[in-house]
Amino acid sequence: MTIQTHITAANHSPIRLIIHGGAGTISRSRLTPEREQAYRQVLEQSLIAGHAVLKAGGSSVDAVIAAIVVLEDSPLFNAGKGAVFSHAGRNELDASIMEGATLMAGAVAAVTTIRNPIRAAHAVMTKSALVMLMGSGAEAFAAEQGLEIVAPSYFHTEFRWNQLQKAIAKNRVLLDHDSDYDPPPSRNDEKRGTVGAVALDRYGNLAAGTSTGGLTNKRYGRVGDSPIIGAGTYADNRSVAVSATGTGEMFIRAAAAFNTAAQVRLLHTPIAEAADNTLAEIAAIGGDGGLIVLDAKGNYAMRFNTKGMYRGTIGSDGIAQVSIFPEVETPSSDPSASMS
Repeated sequence: MTIQTHITAANHSPIRLIIHGGAGTISRSRLTPEREQAYRQVLEQSLIAGHAVLKAGGSSVDAVIAAIVVLEDSPLFNAGKGAVFSHAGRNELDASIMEGATLMAGAVAAVTTIRNPIRAAHAVMTKSALVMLMGSGAEAFAAEQGLEIVAPSYFHTEFRWNQLQKAIAKNRVLLDHDSDYDPPPSRNDEKRGTVGAVALDRYGNLAAGTSTGGLTNKRYGRVGDSPIIGAGTYADNRSVAVSATGTGEMFIRAAAAFNTAAQVRLLHTPIAEAADNTLAEIAAIGGDGGLIVLDAKGNYAMRFNTKGMYRGTIGSDGIAQVSIFPEVETPSSDPSASMS
């Protein structure tokens, strides 16, 4: 299990943003320096965008949206512009968002014309009495709310199209980042890819959001954990905010995000241990991936049981920290947490 955890000083509510860009078989030997730098640059841009919202006194929800929009607009990540293709050659996008103060939530699934699905999920949360909309209905609602609608061709990238052709030729269903490196068939024969963010604002409120293009070569209208509240996304000021990435079916079966939050709230389990417990349950049923977790004191953990996870954090000091590969750290005090 990869450990990356920070514990803040007590009696503070520092601003904090954590992001992820998916987990999987991310190999140093096959990730070129140029491509690694490109990933790091977009992750930093995402952190800076979200931090700007928090620094200006904005809400954790708005910070999550700002951070995820940057990732959705990049072709590097499996969300928005970089979404993978289904077996039918379509880009079918999912997203969800939740705020910890009120437990309000919104989600969209299987949308093909909404430029930024995370904005549509937010609109569902704030402009309707519903939690999830899907397909053409979600698209019509987004248009009514004035969100940017694009032609499906907007999401077409040659890189993702070529991934689909390889997957079809091998009769494989692929998640995101493992397929970048065309590895040999694995236990699951699947690859992981999603983007997400969790944030804490100066008012002590948590929020979480997740966005994805799903699986390469997926069929039958498949929807994974990302738009499902309690599986891929969860936020509760009484416990933690969580965004997940991994083998979606197993994360759904384990109710991964809620599972983690419930351990913290009801059993008073430390956040890193709670995430580890959830990932162990997922591993036991054949899945893997990662979780980013943040509590209302600014304590956070970024845990994964794959070879890597694109991830980063930024706090009150405004210094963006980005990682891809495993980095083992012991719990420590976060100096920036003492800054308001």
